This record gives sequence, C-alpha cells and structure tokens, in this order.
Amino acid sequence: MLGLALDGGRLEGVVLRRTNGSLHVLKQFSVSLALNPLTGDPELVGREIRNHLDQAGIRERRCAVCVPLGWALTVQTKVPVLPEADVAGFLEIEAERGFPYGPDTLSVCHSRYRSGSGEQHATLVAVPRNQLFQLEKALKAARLKPASFTLGIAALQGAGQESSPGVLAVAVGENSVDLQVTSGGGIAALRSLEGAIETEGAQKRLYADLVAREIRVTLGQLPAGFRDGVRKVKVFGRGEFVQRFASDIRPRVESMGMQVELVKGYPVDAFTSRLPSDAAVSPALSLAATYLTGVAPGFEFLPPKTSSWRQLSTRFSSKKLAWAGATAGSVVFLIAAAFLIQQWQLSRLQSKWAAMKPVVQELDNMQQQIRRYRPWFDDSFRSLSILRQLTEAFPEDGSVSAKSVDIRDLATITCSGSARDSQALLKMRDQLSAAKGVSDVHIDQTRGSSPLQFTFNFHWAEGGGNGN
Repeated sequence: MLGLALDGGRLEGVVLRRTNGSLHVLKQFSVSLALNPLTGDPELVGREIRNHLDQAGIRERRCAVCVPLGWALTVQTKVPVLPEADVAGFLEIEAERGFPYGPDTLSVCHSRYRSGSGEQHATLVAVPRNQLFQLEKALKAARLKPASFTLGIAALQGAGQESSPGVLAVAVGENSVDLQVTSGGGIAALRSLEGAIETEGAQKRLYADLVAREIRVTLGQLPAGFRDGVRKVKVFGRGEFVQRFASDIRPRVESMGMQVELVKGYPVDAFTSRLPSDAAVSPALSLAATYLTGVAPGFEFLPPKTSSWRQLSTRFSSKKLAWAGATAGSVVFLIAAAFLIQQWQLSRLQSKWAAMKPVVQELDNMQQQIRRYRPWFDDSFRSLSILRQLTEAFPEDGSVSAKSVDIRDLATITCSGSARDSQALLKMRDQLSAAKGVSDVHIDQTRGSSPLQFTFNFHWAEGGGNGN
C-alpha cells in the first residue's frame, strides 16, 4: 500500500508491505510540489506526482491519502437520547443546519464520543466534494487508484476506547499546526492553526504562545466532562524545529495540568501488525499501516465506488434481457390499459371536484371580502421592513451570507450564517448598526476562521420605515 500525505506544498509518501504479521517499509519520499492540487490542472498535477514516484522507484498503484485538515469544516453537536436507527438521520439534519453548504456538495463524516455521565456528542466533519474530485482526477492522471481519503492527524492519533484518557494531539506541518482532541471513544475537536508558523528566509518560527492560547481556547469550548479528562498533549513532527517547539510549549501546557509527550516512534501495540522499531512517525505511514491491518480510518471521505464487474453484469445480465423481451411482448396490452387508466383517473378527479366545489366557492368569496377590506388593514409590513434592512447590510460580493433568521415579537432578531473572515463580518455589523431602526447589534458566537460561522442579534424599534 502506498500512503500519501498532502501538507501545504509538500507531498510525503511511504510504500508499506505486510508479510507474516509484520509491516515493512519499502520506499519513502518527501518532495515539494510546484503545482497546487486544488487549483492546478489535474493532468499536470498528476504528471508531476508521477514523475516524483518514478524518481523514487515506486510502482504501487493503490494509495491511501491524507488530506489537509485545512480543507475540512467541523461542527459539534449533542446527540439526544434516540434509538440507534434514528441517530444517523439526526446527524444528517445537524450537518445540513450547521454547514454553510448543501449536503450534495459535501462529503460528511462524523465521530461520536460519550462522557462518563452518559451524555453523547458528535463531531461532524465535511470536505467539499469538488476538492475531493479534483484530487481524485490528479491521482488518476498519476496512474494511482485511491482506496481511502482521510485526515492526517486522525491517522496519527486514533480515537481510542471510551475508557481511555483524553489526548490532545498537536501535528506540526509544513505551514500549519493541527489540533485534535480525542476523548470518550471519539474525536471531540479538530482545528487547523494557519498563522502559528512563520517563515523567515530559510528559518521557520513557531509561536508557542499562540499555540498554547489556542489549546486553551479549544479545551474551553468542550463540555466540562470532556475538558477535565484531557491530561496529555502529544506533539507529532520531525526535526530540531519540532523538538524546540515541544520544549517551548512544555511549561505552558504543564501550567494547564497536562503533560507533553514528543512522539518519536510508534509504540509496540500501535497496530495489530508490528512495525520496524526505527520507523519514522508520519501521517502517510500511519494511514497505510491502518489500511493494511484492516482497521477503518476515523474518517472516510472517499465516496463508495461500484465495481466494473457489477456495472457490466448489471448492464448485460440475462435477467435484464428477459425482462426486456417480456416488456416488448406486452406493449400492445400496456397501451390499451393506459387509455383505460386515463379514463378512470379523469372520472375519479371529476368526482373529487364535485365534492370540493362548494368549499372552493366559499374560499373564493372569502378572498373577495379580504381584497375588499384590505385597505383597512395595517400596511406597515414590519417583518418585511426588518428583512429589508438586514438584507441591505449584507455585502453584495457574497463574503457574508445568512443561513437562518429568527424574528421574535417583531422586535428581537437573531441571524446566523457564514463569513469569509472576521473583517467581512465586522464590516457587515457596522453597516447594520448604522441602519435606521436597528440598535443593540451584538455578535453572540463565532466558530472557525475561514470560513467563519457566526450568530448575532439586534433590536428593531419603530421608525424603520415602510419602504416595501
């Protein structure tokens, strides 16, 4: 199995073979990509990947790929007490409500975890399908056959058992730092910190204070039952750069009551098959080993594929041909039956209309009365006035979009949606605050960074005008 990991502009790969209960590293490489897999032409990106594989002497076609955590969107939700058969439907509804895109455009996975008191929560993770399709095209152009798409940090640190202590994994990448909290048998939090690493010429600087602050924020967003159970911080990465970071962040993390562990190798029981003791820890190797040992990854974003044999058998099966022959022999009968059914349906609809005709006439009379006395009604249209002021505050370039609007007592309005970044959200807030009739604009909560999910509320007073 060829394990691949995308990290910024770098591509890491490991070829792993399982023999007699042991795993052996055959080939490995790490290269910088000149083309971006998301924005570059898939044929050119695939050709570049193929060239790197040929230079490394790799001929294996099956591959498991770790996609960057920066591609993913996350939503946390509490799972109520439901029959197990209804949980999947509930999570689908929560994904549709929580993510700023439609379910047809996302590949959504979830991880459920449970507290000691029995409360169950879930982390929903989604990756846009167009990004996965773009990557799949590039891999196909490189003559590779993807068997799995998952997150690199999820491959490095598994969810564990419900009774296992909570772990906060920190994966230091090429240009970002990924955070993952595992607790209660699942993944409780996922974050990607884009501004934690700064490149100064040939040197890199990792801001330990920023990472420690984000660790504190991440844990603070968890329920108390999970937050209190996290006692270990595992740092994944290679080189002196990561070792210095582990030394810098250790006193800051220990002040939070947690211990820091720099992961330098795989434990003996990391997989059901043993790895060499000198195997370097990497997302690509972890995912390949997980796949070869038959363990399902924490998240799987690769859509299921129908095998070529099944497609061929479905298309040319003898049963299908028999049905086609029977259908051809019954054409005359079906045509005659269609006319009879049509006449029966017309007769049934006429009977229904005769039964509902008095009710329809009564409704028509009521509509005429409403139109006659409509000028006596209140024409302030406060709800429409509120929506108009709110709509005019949103920018036309689509950098801020609303997902839901709740109007209570025609005075208190709550709006939730997504924004490209915090600057776009603040600019929209200032525009709304300056609108006539709007006061007390307050942002309740925000999640993520880009895109940023928000919820705010404001008060509507008389005097908003009747421009509708």
